[in-house]
Amino acid sequence: MKNYGLTKRILVTGGSGFLGSHLCQRLLQQGHEVLCVDNFYTGRRSNIAHLLQNPRFEVLRHDICFPLYTEVDEIYNLACPASPIHYQFDPVQTTKTSVHGAINMLGLAKRLKIKILQASTSEVYGDPKIHPQPEDYWGNVNPIGVRSCYDEGKRCAETLFFDYYRQHKLEIKVARIFNTYGPRMYPNDGRVVSNFIMQALKNADITIFGRGDQTRSFCYVDDLIEGLIKLMNSGPDFPGPVNLGNPTENTILELAEKVIELTKSRSKIVYQPLPADDPCRRQPCLDIAKAKLNWQPDTPLEEGLKKTIAYFRDFLKQQEKSV
Repeated sequence: MKNYGLTKRILVTGGSGFLGSHLCQRLLQQGHEVLCVDNFYTGRRSNIAHLLQNPRFEVLRHDICFPLYTEVDEIYNLACPASPIHYQFDPVQTTKTSVHGAINMLGLAKRLKIKILQASTSEVYGDPKIHPQPEDYWGNVNPIGVRSCYDEGKRCAETLFFDYYRQHKLEIKVARIFNTYGPRMYPNDGRVVSNFIMQALKNADITIFGRGDQTRSFCYVDDLIEGLIKLMNSGPDFPGPVNLGNPTENTILELAEKVIELTKSRSKIVYQPLPADDPCRRQPCLDIAKAKLNWQPDTPLEEGLKKTIAYFRDFLKQQEKSV
């Protein structure tokens, strides 16, 4: 598709999901046309309801495991269940979405001769033996565990992207996304931020797996979206991969205590056994993101948590009204 002006027609797969809906919104705010493609396996129409009246926004129900024929200027490939509860529910389909989906979107980008960005994940590092994790670390991943459908699916997708880059000279961008949180997270997806907030708002026990000394680095969604767009708009000589996340490391126990404090909850912390292959530490090295994209997150954890808590408070009120 020929782009004769500043406005682009941009395809976002997984566009009704948590990250996808925020990306669609930001691209529309920049004046672009957006084609949101989603099979609504985990995506929700409520995430994009406020965008439907925009004449530059279009929604297509489609599973990217099957070829898609359309005309666009850029592709952001975000389609794939991203929480353990969802991607382990149908692990074969999760792998298909990562691998077949990548093949189909790469084929479309090749035909149109356009840029394509892959939303990869910090899970490609597995349970890392290097800390923090730089992009040249190959990872420590169990290829046959319960998380492998996601971890190895994303690793294979990266392989496909770089093979298309080398073999077909396709312009690619690969982002390795670390833990991201914010409004429109799924309330019951098993992720630690949404779990803790929902439990705290209900004054229920807050469940910590293991001793709570495992660490994560939490990036607010607005910062992450800014990083994705900067990566897409970077020069053709930089395919990535590049880490996008927050380098501030917090223990799971610290997060639980902070959520209890901010919600003024009466919740108590309870401990359960650690799931299989759960990473002990997670922290991105952002040297490349800073040097190549001039990007780093700037939303403090407490500020981002307050906005996320406000979203879930409203979510619970809406649920009560509908009962």
